[in-house]
Amino acid sequence: MPQVLKMSVAVLGIAVSALCGLRPAEAGCQLIKATHSAASKAEAAQTSRALAVQSAHNLGHAKGWSYVNLSARKVKGDPFWKAVRPNGVPPEARLKPDMVSARFYTTCFTGVVVPFVCTTGSMACGH
Repeated sequence: MPQVLKMSVAVLGIAVSALCGLRPAEAGCQLIKATHSAASKAEAAQTSRALAVQSAHNLGHAKGWSYVNLSARKVKGDPFWKAVRPNGVPPEARLKPDMVSARFYTTCFTGVVVPFVCTTGSMACGH
């Protein structure tokens, strides 16, 4: 009889969760890419990293994660003016070296109408 009771409680819990629209947190990972421009390379990089953190936080909240870990992932520079740069960032616009840490991979380049643009890539994983 105790086994039947345990099973009934589990089924009831699942049914209540389904009726209330509650879902368990989904484990997984998603690539985050954030781009920002600024008057200096350092400021553009710092702001693109802050945007990546904000995006990871928003993703974690939307998925019901209790934690989010970020790890660096190389991504291509993402120009704002795609009509001017339809094939992405040309090699002569790239600024070397890329800035890499455990959490962020940041690629910077000269902008079309702004001095500096940086794109940061991170893999956001959580549960």
